[in-house]
Amino acid sequence: MVRYAYDFAEGSRDLADLLGGKGANLAEMTRLGLPVPPGFTVTTEACRVFLATGAEPDGLALEIAERLTALERAAGRLLGQPDDPLLLSVRSGARFSMPGMMETILDIGLGDDSVLGLAKASGNERFAWDSYRRLIQMFGSTVMGVDSSLFEKALSDLKTDRGAANDLGLNAADLSGLVETYKTLIRRETGEDFPQSPDEQLRRAVLAVFESWRGERARVYRRREHIADDLGTAVNVQTMVFGNLGPDSGSGVAFTRDPATGLPGLYGDYLADAQGEDVVAGIRNAVPLTALEELDPGSYGQLLCHLRTLETHYRDLCDVEFTIERGRLWMLQTRVGKRTAEAAFAIAAQLADEGLISRDESLARVGGDGLARLMFPRFDTSAVGEPLAHGLPASPGAAVGAAVFDSAEAVRRAAAGEKVVLVRQETTPDDLPGMIDAQAVLTSRGGKTSHAAVVARGMGRVCVCGAEELTVDTGARRFTVGEATVVEGTVISVDGSAGTVYLGAAPLVDSAVMRYFETGERSVGLVDAVAHAMERADGARRLEVRANADTPEDAARARRFGAQGVGLCRTEHMFLGERRKLVEAMILARDETEREEALSALLPLQRRDFFGILEAMDGLPVTIRLIDPPLHEFLPDRTELAVRIATAGARGAAPDRHDTELLDAVNRMHEENPMLGLRGVRLGLVVPGLVAMQVRAIAEAVVERTRSGGSPKAEIMVPLVGAVEELRIERQEVEHVLAEVSEEAGIPVRCPVGTMIELPRAALTAGRIAEEAEFFSFGTNDLTQTTWGFSRDDVEAAFFSAYLDKGIFATSPFETLDRAGVGRLVRIAADEGRAARPDLKIGVCGEHGGDPKSIHFFHTAGLDYVSCSPFRVPVARLEAGRAALPGTGASDTR
Repeated sequence: MVRYAYDFAEGSRDLADLLGGKGANLAEMTRLGLPVPPGFTVTTEACRVFLATGAEPDGLALEIAERLTALERAAGRLLGQPDDPLLLSVRSGARFSMPGMMETILDIGLGDDSVLGLAKASGNERFAWDSYRRLIQMFGSTVMGVDSSLFEKALSDLKTDRGAANDLGLNAADLSGLVETYKTLIRRETGEDFPQSPDEQLRRAVLAVFESWRGERARVYRRREHIADDLGTAVNVQTMVFGNLGPDSGSGVAFTRDPATGLPGLYGDYLADAQGEDVVAGIRNAVPLTALEELDPGSYGQLLCHLRTLETHYRDLCDVEFTIERGRLWMLQTRVGKRTAEAAFAIAAQLADEGLISRDESLARVGGDGLARLMFPRFDTSAVGEPLAHGLPASPGAAVGAAVFDSAEAVRRAAAGEKVVLVRQETTPDDLPGMIDAQAVLTSRGGKTSHAAVVARGMGRVCVCGAEELTVDTGARRFTVGEATVVEGTVISVDGSAGTVYLGAAPLVDSAVMRYFETGERSVGLVDAVAHAMERADGARRLEVRANADTPEDAARARRFGAQGVGLCRTEHMFLGERRKLVEAMILARDETEREEALSALLPLQRRDFFGILEAMDGLPVTIRLIDPPLHEFLPDRTELAVRIATAGARGAAPDRHDTELLDAVNRMHEENPMLGLRGVRLGLVVPGLVAMQVRAIAEAVVERTRSGGSPKAEIMVPLVGAVEELRIERQEVEHVLAEVSEEAGIPVRCPVGTMIELPRAALTAGRIAEEAEFFSFGTNDLTQTTWGFSRDDVEAAFFSAYLDKGIFATSPFETLDRAGVGRLVRIAADEGRAARPDLKIGVCGEHGGDPKSIHFFHTAGLDYVSCSPFRVPVARLEAGRAALPGTGASDTR
């Protein structure tokens, strides 16, 4: 029989798939002997059954009743007991942390009778009514579907009426009246009364948490974090402990190290006379955790001890929620803490230095996406003057955007291409879509452990919290700081590293990490941690990392960043600008003589380009792709030409002859689907002299570099091959030209000839193509287009967002390789190619060559190298090293 509930004492952190992350960690803390309020976990399996059937799983009610009886027996009180009630919390807990994305209900068991018993037993009438109103508010919105803003408005109106600055300004009578207001509100909105039965409250709360897995904000978060939709959430039912019993009680959030910078030492927030959700929601600004040492030295000392135990046991940064109930410390939750990219590198290096983890594990704990963020520019604070406002540096980085005051506006403007900063008093889980689309988040309330801070750090968003100088008026869509007023649409700059806000767009400077890659300059701290990670990655990786570079400057930069050659040099980019006229002349040539003249004019220009790139990459391979796009792309726009000719005719003037010839050529070459038309190898086979000119330019550049004392290693790549016969014919021409130049120069010119695999037919006939190709390079951009039947420029705007929403894509197949389809073609081609030619060199030069998850696939598929843009080279080096570590199989760095 399937079991659906486990006591905390029965589980462990190894059961996270079944108990969820929170339940597994509560069980682990219980096993370690830490002070955890007793409770039990309802499994993710129970949730999956509920989601599939819409009904409570058979036997679940009985198991919950049995676990509840055990809790009651241990506490010596019954759930909802009128004179001294046992109260429970019901919290979600998925396999992967989803902070604030699903539901929590506290104080289950309170009712009209038991609230009086709680007041008497606790000796604190205000506390009892405060707990009851919290239950009704949470239960009403989460379980009964009442709009949460109605409760918030009732509370806000009461505080205004009483002149209370915050919740603490309301007395017991105020809160008792608020309870009646809430109950009336529920009856009006739902047609039913707030349930007084504790058992009904518990059952409905558990099912509501299950249901919250399907909520919009949970779905948005899972999509953003690439968490599978079919995992479900566990539910943790736990004995309530109270931080809102008075000044000797309180709640807090603690980290064993700073999750923003990685600096060691106790870090977090504490709020006296408050429950945990008050800290996270930022309703009142908390004090730094170090202040607890003066407020309650005993609890502070115990907390330090427990944090050391947890970090040593988990061998990682730990995030802890705790409550102090009248001087007694309780540990409510722990998890491996989310952190910024800066903190990830720093903490991984520190733990390795401390001997808690190995150097390989240190490398496994950082990722390419984080490294890319560290390479982003920072603000030049010397050029911006005094900040407009100061807050807490919750998530580092620099961001500029127009101020917006709600999530929907952030989404709307971002969809239109505008960069925005989401400004709120404090964020809630409902703000998630706007936080995803914003460049930064700025709040006037909340600490470094508030919802805004935690979620922003997890997403890599810039965030400043608790900027108390700001008076945010979301209704008027503005904020004020002293005499200054910032209205919606005003551009502001947010520095999440310093916790500062500036009016206007602040200038940017390169980050220290970027300077390290540019110059090799190292410094203590973050840069040193990154350098250690890169050294370990370079020592571990099997994959070479090359760069896509079309100019000598790009090639030189790529080499400084650690590239081991050029994996893709696109020759068509060399035909732009002033050279476009020469291409026009070649296309418009009326005979072979005119065509040869145009090609001869292009030859020295191409030779100079190739010489510069070979010089920058001296001694390293440079793979040069022969011209790929259709020739009409080098001609003026068809419509523009037609308009010019028509305009001349309307004025009674004769149209320009050159324009007429160009329009005739454009019409002659027009294709309905140029992506699948006359391009790639087909151009070389149809347009006389084009391939010969390019190959001669390459060969003469090799000769010139050799005579200059260099060691050029040019490779010639033929694009868009679909049949071995195409490659055989073109290779014959290439080798003929190479032999001609060798004889003319008296220097042997040896350039390996290979092809791009970017058509499904090429992948499926790779064994035959390898008979003529000395290397393969997967052009995964076009291979993705032709495998899916997509035209990338059209489909991304047309329906990709719908496909992502519906779960057809977990992520765009142009960002991360589609392993099931395109990946299978890659494996087939690699295996069959090497079967035909064992020494076949195989790489990838599409955009996927710089994508962390795709790099892991290319490693397992046995490729020899990846090639990416110069600025992605460090990312690719790091991920290639991580891919080579034992047991790392994927690049999931959640």
